[in-house]
This record gives sequence, C-alpha cells and structure tokens, in this order.
Amino acid sequence: MANPYRGEVEAVLDGRPFTLCLTLGALAELERVFRCEDMTALVDRFAAGKLSAVDAIRIIGAGLRGAGHAVDDDQVSRMKADGGASGFASVVAALLTATFGTADAPAAAGVAGTADPL
Repeated sequence: MANPYRGEVEAVLDGRPFTLCLTLGALAELERVFRCEDMTALVDRFAAGKLSAVDAIRIIGAGLRGAGHAVDDDQVSRMKADGGASGFASVVAALLTATFGTADAPAAAGVAGTADPL
C-alpha cells in the first residue's frame, strides 16, 4: 500500500497494482533526461502543464524504479492503464502532486483525517 507521507502513489498498470515514488535518485534521473539544471527547473517544466506521451513514460518509469521495480522505459511504453491516455495522465499528476505538493498545499497535506507528521 502506498504511503502518501513518503511521496508514494499506487497505480494499476497492466492490471497489476504498483507503488510509484519519485525518490531523489528518480528526480536526478528526470533532471538528466529533461535537461533541467536543478529541481526548481524540473518543477517549472512540469508546472507548464504540457505533457507528452514520452514525458509520461519517463515520469512513470522513474516513479516505478524509485519504488524498486526493475522496469525500463521501453517496458513502461507497452503498459496499459485504465482510462488509456487520461489514466496515464492521472498517474503522472498524482505522482507529481505526491512529490511536490500543490501551490496551496504541501505533499500529503490533503489526506483527510491526518495530521502533518513533521
């Protein structure tokens, strides 16, 4: 089960549940592939609101690897999600929100009935 306080999300891909997490290593991977100088540039890129299929593959792949799954982006590109493209977009949105929070709320603050663990 995914732990939102650790930035984890759960997604069903190819009919199987997976935990995804953008660890520091996963974020460093994304900085490299998106050619971002730092995490601020990475956040700015994601905040632009434009998401290609290749972006989704890279983000989901990094999240799967960050959670310990041995998959490469080629394997991710062949996975299926409920809802098709919008299902993948939802996974990416949930993962980015769990990692970076939103403009008005930090990550995990929106979990009903829970207190900030810090």
